[in-house]
Amino acid sequence: MATGTLTIDLDAIAANWRALDKASASGVQTAGVVKADAYGLGAGRVARALARAGARRFFVAASEEGAAVRQALGPGPQICILSGHMAGDTEMIGDLDLTPMLNSLEQVTRHLESLPGHAFGVQLDTGMNRLGMEEAEWEAAAPFVLDAGPELLMSHLACADEPDHPMNEAQLAAFHAMTDGTGVPRSLAATGGILLGPRYHFDLTRPGIGLYGGRPYEGALRVVSLSLPVIQTREVGPGEFVGYSCGWEAEAPSLVATVQGGYADGLLRGLSNNAVLWDGDTPCPLIGRVSMDLITVDISHLAEVPRHLDILGPHQGPDDLADAAGTIGYEMLTGLGARYGRRYLEGGA
Repeated sequence: MATGTLTIDLDAIAANWRALDKASASGVQTAGVVKADAYGLGAGRVARALARAGARRFFVAASEEGAAVRQALGPGPQICILSGHMAGDTEMIGDLDLTPMLNSLEQVTRHLESLPGHAFGVQLDTGMNRLGMEEAEWEAAAPFVLDAGPELLMSHLACADEPDHPMNEAQLAAFHAMTDGTGVPRSLAATGGILLGPRYHFDLTRPGIGLYGGRPYEGALRVVSLSLPVIQTREVGPGEFVGYSCGWEAEAPSLVATVQGGYADGLLRGLSNNAVLWDGDTPCPLIGRVSMDLITVDISHLAEVPRHLDILGPHQGPDDLADAAGTIGYEMLTGLGARYGRRYLEGGA
């Protein structure tokens, strides 16, 4: 096989969901965030695994994503659309029973006029200045919006991965001020918010990155491994160079493996000369520039040439790789390319 194998442990995702469900306060519903194709891991397979674990509400970014999840799950589970009710989405929202999280007066008007009586929620801006109605807009809209019967009022924390950041308390206070007394179920916490404690949990939590083994949920089970095939090896003498722009120079006789995988597969150029692959328990440094399809690895210290090297696995998760690239685990996961063969583990398989 000429491309890498991305192994996705659906049982680990389900176990992470159950743990975050348990960490949510008693009586609080726990949803599953499966936007961006379940953070690059396959929304259909992941959503079905979460549904079997007990999730009954799912969040995606756009109606098109919602359509894919509805196709995977069938009728029943609620699928919430974070971008709200966009122009052109009415038929899809209505036919597939999607629940838009309305973000503006414009969206409220569009939804109530085009799909009267259809389920909806409202997203409020409590300080992140990204999506949702600001306080003044909400005050003007609240009387008739609440009369229309929203299923959820939600907001999103900007700094939940920093527990001591003052923005957390400020947003919590703003959310209370905008929603107390409405009688509508509320949601503020994603993964980081769950870890901040019960004051942030309200009626529904929305774990995302924690399901997939990422920070800030340090107790998460590892979900993904990525094994890359070795295409060729060569001996490189002292003073010889490897890769574009002579990105690495051998200081001693070296054995270099050329490995399938590059920035077209989500292995960022920031990993150049700054990452490690693994042969079992033995680390092997990535040397030279990451190119579109290939990376080069120093395997001089190995007793035998391996058929594959692992860049994600038990010794190195997406956050570790992200640290080496100067980014975040979210980007590493969602960028994993379409060329990988995907292998799913479930039910002890």
